[in-house]
Amino acid sequence: MSQTTSQKLFSRAQKIIPGGVNSPVRAFRSVNLEPPFIIRGRGSKVYDVDGNEYIDYVGSWGPMILGHAHPAIVYAVRERVSRGASFGAPTILEIEMAEEICQALPSLEMVRMVNSGTEATMSAIRLARGFTGRKKIIKFAGCYHGHVDALLVAAGSGATTLGVPDSAGVPEEFTRHTLSAIYNNLDSVDELLAAAGNEIAAIIVEPVAGNMGTIPPEPGFLEGLRSRCDKHGIVLIFDEVMTGFRVAYGGAQLRYDITPDLTCLGKIIGGGLPVGAFGGRREIMECLAPLGAVYQAGTLSGNPLAMAAGLETLRLLKSEDPYPELEEKGRRLGDGIKELLDERGLPHYCTRVGSMLCTYFTNTRVTDYETAKTSDCDLFSRFFAGMLKRGIYLAPSQFEAGFISAAHNDDDLDRTLEAVKASLAEL
Repeated sequence: MSQTTSQKLFSRAQKIIPGGVNSPVRAFRSVNLEPPFIIRGRGSKVYDVDGNEYIDYVGSWGPMILGHAHPAIVYAVRERVSRGASFGAPTILEIEMAEEICQALPSLEMVRMVNSGTEATMSAIRLARGFTGRKKIIKFAGCYHGHVDALLVAAGSGATTLGVPDSAGVPEEFTRHTLSAIYNNLDSVDELLAAAGNEIAAIIVEPVAGNMGTIPPEPGFLEGLRSRCDKHGIVLIFDEVMTGFRVAYGGAQLRYDITPDLTCLGKIIGGGLPVGAFGGRREIMECLAPLGAVYQAGTLSGNPLAMAAGLETLRLLKSEDPYPELEEKGRRLGDGIKELLDERGLPHYCTRVGSMLCTYFTNTRVTDYETAKTSDCDLFSRFFAGMLKRGIYLAPSQFEAGFISAAHNDDDLDRTLEAVKASLAEL
């Protein structure tokens, strides 16, 4: 059988790029396939080099909330690049972006732009440590906050286990101040606080977990984190790289009415270009250089192209308000998938928050990392393959969220549910 163009490109890539990809999940290894190479996107669709069309529920892992190649965003980037791509100097766009973000998220009194979500979380943790004078942090098993050494920590055997590096090349000394708790479990947090409450600088959490599938916060969980941080003088950091401007214009903190001390952002605020940001209370943010002693810098931070694309995206989201429609699309697709799984009698647990959703192939109620891992990944892999061959592009991992965009229409949803029915019939 002759190779497809994507297969030829993947073979070529593996000779010069580790694994043939520049981010591991793109290799499709968890679904036992080779990746299609995407050549263009438009609206709700992406197209590969072999001419195949896919309805896209990856959306560049979240940023493309308005769909691919939105004309207004394309125009903003073209107009901006014609005047220069980067200066390493202040621009008006940085101010306008900061104002837009702070207006949307009132918990942010000041904000600093960076180049990625990883940079945002790394910088926010350094800032929390500098502000409090403490060393330890708490994160939650299954919550991914970028490839920062101190955050690449596995869950360990219990909630009070000290951090163990989850990657080669990360010395244990770099993670010994990282404590791991159980998502949606305040008792696990209390155990850590009882042992080291006055040593903890920050609790960092995805307010809606999106890196072990999609797991909503249980009632009272985020409120419990807020009250415990207040009691112990701990900085509460919301990692809203995924949820910011996704689950609501003001992010998960608006949706759940919780005020964090610091917030990390990315994805949507770049309109598809590389970007990140962190911000929060003025007294904390003023600890950053050049005002304070906590150092952070970046040559391309506030890059004009990213600011132009992101600013246009945020303004469109505010003026067009697609969120009620996104909620309805998410409900329709999520409920439709669940009904088809019910009919087939297959194990499943479906989750959704707004336009983020996930289907786990398990009968266990999924509330944290351990319950997420009960999903049958082989079953997911076969389901994924069935969907891909029918032109539906899902995240190639059981433990990733799916994203709906404003560009998805009724026909897209109908075709997707038809593909789900056919793919489930093959399992």
